[in-house]
Amino acid sequence: MSKTPRPVVAAAIGLGLAAAGPAAAERFPTLTPEQMTPAQRQVAEAIIAGPRKGLGGPFNAWLRSPELADKLQKLGEHLRYHSSVPPRLNEFAILLTARAWDADYEWHAHYPLALKAGLTPSIAADVAQGRRPGGMAADEAAVYDFVTELRRDHRVSDPTYAATRAILGDQGVIDLIALSGYYDLVSMTLNTAQVAAPSDGALSLPTRKARP
Repeated sequence: MSKTPRPVVAAAIGLGLAAAGPAAAERFPTLTPEQMTPAQRQVAEAIIAGPRKGLGGPFNAWLRSPELADKLQKLGEHLRYHSSVPPRLNEFAILLTARAWDADYEWHAHYPLALKAGLTPSIAADVAQGRRPGGMAADEAAVYDFVTELRRDHRVSDPTYAATRAILGDQGVIDLIALSGYYDLVSMTLNTAQVAAPSDGALSLPTRKARP
């Protein structure tokens, strides 16, 4: 455990939970610091002390399995902040994953990050509508084709692999695969937990298919 005084830790966790808002309340009630086990508190403290600064998204649900949560949050931190894939392409791949899973919260969280990283708003708008974006740069088209084929066909064609490898290299291809798989897991968690996206005027993710 950290040497940080317990009241300070509790306050930090409380702020992190506040940032998460009412998300996941229906199936995984938000854990207060007092409700957490020591293992859960340790993981929550590590997440809040890192670059995310809060327990939004899947983390409140993941805390139900604290050892797994700790491993997953470290993997996610690496893939999001330390990937060899450039941020614009990384965030583009996350938006494609959010659209594939109809993950509203994930889309809401990463749409502004994608634009900040340099993704053209019209490309994000096309993804939101479930269309192949027009006007993509060569690297964006390669990432689109790679993650779309992999998720749809469970394979990647030789031309798509070659195009992606030429742009990202071997490490980038592996990082892109790992990013797609990690955010598949994030999306599955968000949808199972029924984590709702805030309504704040940002581009929303249109309902593409009926949900039970």
